[in-house]
This record gives sequence, C-alpha cells and structure tokens, in this order.
Amino acid sequence: MNTIEIRKATVSDLETIQKISIQTFIETFAAVNTPENIANYIKDSLNTEQLTDELNNANSQFYLAYSDTEAVGYLKINFGDAQTESFNENALEVQRIYVLQNFHGKNIGQLLLDEVKKIAQITNVDSVWLGVWEENHRAIRFYTKNGFVVFDKHVFMMGNDEQTDLLMQLQIH
Repeated sequence: MNTIEIRKATVSDLETIQKISIQTFIETFAAVNTPENIANYIKDSLNTEQLTDELNNANSQFYLAYSDTEAVGYLKINFGDAQTESFNENALEVQRIYVLQNFHGKNIGQLLLDEVKKIAQITNVDSVWLGVWEENHRAIRFYTKNGFVVFDKHVFMMGNDEQTDLLMQLQIH
C-alpha cells in the first residue's frame, strides 16, 4: 500500500487542482446530469481564473493528497467570509473533498477529513460544516460515520437543474 502524504497547496498547484477537480466532478456527476450542465459548471466554477482567486483567498486553504508522487485528491476549506453560507462566522466549511475514482476505498477521503478535524481543533472553530448532494449516498454515509449530522438544506443550481444539498455539521466545541 502506498503511503498517502497530505500537504498544503499553493497557487503553483493550480493545474493539479484543476485537473483533479474536473476529472472528479465528471466521474461523480456526469451520469446523473446533462452534458450541458456538467460542461457549464466546469466552465464557470473550475476555470483557471476562478480557481486562482480561490487559491489566493486568505480565508481558503487547499490540501493535496499524494500517493507517492501522484496527486490523487484534494481538500478545500473556508473560514470567515470565504464560506459559501454565512450562518456561523466561527465555523469551518469543507467546500470540497475530491478523490479520483481509482483511489476510492483507499482511505484518502478519511485522511483528508482527519486533516480538517485537526485544523478545526487548532483554529478553535465551533463546528465544521459542508453541503452534500442529497443523492450522493456514499458521501452522506461517509460523513455520518464521521459524526456529521444534517441540520439544514439548500438549493444548488446545476445549470438549469435545481438540486438539493443537505447541510451537515460536526460540533467541535
């Protein structure tokens, strides 16, 4: 079994993050969304300019997971005003945990989430929260197993398709 190493990403990792983002997004959602909506999401949300802005945001952090020298997934967290919802300033949002499909079942998502829990302790936030598509049962099971509970939901527009994201949180303090 290869050792998985997690390290903080910088703007120099942009291409790697973009590649993993697009590949993972397609692997996870292409089968259940129209090609147009997938293509538009990638064009609007995962373009170079958008990801550069995110990488440069002082309230966002990216962590890459490497298996040997290959980047196989990443984590994006947001603090303060970088959070996509503003119900708790003293919370940490997990915006993305993306792991390439070939590396599912190898504990990488768990290692990335463990990193989140460590950061949450160090930064003294009240809770960690995230949004997960209500049809993504695999992800919901994973977060539930890690102590997250559903506390709300919101609408996520995937192009012209209105989808529901469950908002889940883990109390820290």
